[in-house]
Amino acid sequence: MEVNNATIVTVFVLLGLSNNPQIQVPLFVLFLVIYLLTFMVNLLILLVINTDSHLQTPMYFFLRHLSFLDVFYSSVIVPKLLENLLSKWKTVSFLECFTQISLVIFSGATEACLLSVMAYDRFQAVCHPLLYAVAMNRRVCTGLVGASWVIGVSTSLINTLLLAQQHFCGPNLIHSFACELPPVLLLACSDPYSSIASILTTMVVLGFGTLVLLLGSYSRIIMTALGINSAMGRSKIFSTCSSHFLVVTIFYGSGVFRYMTPASGSTLEQVLSLQYSVVTPLLNPLIYILKNKEVKAALKRTLARKSRLTF
Repeated sequence: MEVNNATIVTVFVLLGLSNNPQIQVPLFVLFLVIYLLTFMVNLLILLVINTDSHLQTPMYFFLRHLSFLDVFYSSVIVPKLLENLLSKWKTVSFLECFTQISLVIFSGATEACLLSVMAYDRFQAVCHPLLYAVAMNRRVCTGLVGASWVIGVSTSLINTLLLAQQHFCGPNLIHSFACELPPVLLLACSDPYSSIASILTTMVVLGFGTLVLLLGSYSRIIMTALGINSAMGRSKIFSTCSSHFLVVTIFYGSGVFRYMTPASGSTLEQVLSLQYSVVTPLLNPLIYILKNKEVKAALKRTLARKSRLTF
């Protein structure tokens, strides 16, 4: 569309992963299977936590929100990815693209806060066990989760509204399979200073702020564990915290590489985006199922109850 001899972009084109039909079909099947598994495994985590009385603790209250967020995040990215793999016209409207950007930012910011809250919970449980029930009571846990969601919404709105103020006059080709802030910002014809400043502020305040809280919590946990004489006690602490630590490592590792490097549409960038937005929501619940003894035991109890009801 042209207004006063200036072109205004009304749609974007997602170049996606491949234009080769022989590759697109296998990719469609692969990502559909991953999405369905993500949905089912996270729902299984939610079911087990909600029905097992042994998991009614702050740690699993937070895990329940993390599983819901993983399903939500995957649902923001994968359905559009699947549609584009089978579609000849890979266009996305301006509103649809910015909605996806907003939801991606919201999911990432909220998850960063939730992971920090979960690390703080483990810190209180390991370092102050006698005060744990008071420090992490229901009201505190609800407040921490609520604050995480509010921070996620606020971060999303600020960054998306600033991006929406940019002028897009062409080209409209996004070198990605999804609308994400860095590649879309590259298409802006106006000065992107405000958006860049907002992104950097978000990364410093939210990204490094939550990372400092995580590192601080785990430093104290490790020091406390090393100070315990009992090998069984140390093993229990590391076993309880290892699943969360692995989830944190994957989240921040892929996130830092994805958003701390300039957007270029390279193959490595696409792989990192896939790992961050498609694979990670599946890995998170699998890590807790495979590495967390309490979740495994609860899952066995749930399956045993279901088998008794069946027969």
